[in-house]
Amino acid sequence: MNLSLHHIVREPKIKKDKNPLLLLLHGYGSNEEDLFSFTTELPDEFYVISARAPFDMMHGCYAWYAINFDADENKFSDISQARTSRDIIADFIDELVSNYNIDATNVTLIGFSQGSILSYAVALSYPEKVQRVVAMSGYLNTEIAVDDYKENDFSSLKIFASHGIVDQVIPIAWSRKSIPVFESLGIEIVYKEYPVGHGVAPQNFFDFKNWLQL
Repeated sequence: MNLSLHHIVREPKIKKDKNPLLLLLHGYGSNEEDLFSFTTELPDEFYVISARAPFDMMHGCYAWYAINFDADENKFSDISQARTSRDIIADFIDELVSNYNIDATNVTLIGFSQGSILSYAVALSYPEKVQRVVAMSGYLNTEIAVDDYKENDFSSLKIFASHGIVDQVIPIAWSRKSIPVFESLGIEIVYKEYPVGHGVAPQNFFDFKNWLQL
């Protein structure tokens, strides 16, 4: 199957006419195998599909966009590459719905780090394609969203956001200041912090898994 992003799939163990989708978006310098490693723990009724980012960094490492490590928040990201990835992901969701028995009204993005930054951008830009976002160790960069995102209808969008208190890669302050923006848009959001660095604490995993099944 030749879709716009290379991906790996865990079929739902409980087959319905149309099954919900969990689309996993990995972090900078990683690949589709990373988040896929915990698929056995995810609910049985979901398609779990892990996508590989489009920009190749060599040696099995990929990125959604280039980043500048020594810059401040405003110069951290290659915005044009990030916007390209945003639209690739949005198109990829449509391809998945066309090629698998996926319920287009039950799509969740699960992102880590750069993958969560993209998840936010896709959800704000195309909320008709995404109903839920699990954003771990990321932050909201509204420059990556479409210009008129504030005009969108977010009434069906829900977010679970989390961050490590001692994250040395993405400062927790960037994550914290994202929350009021979502609230101002009327988006339902659960936000949690954990005593870890730039990673996913077991309790974080447990909490978002429970949130998925609410």
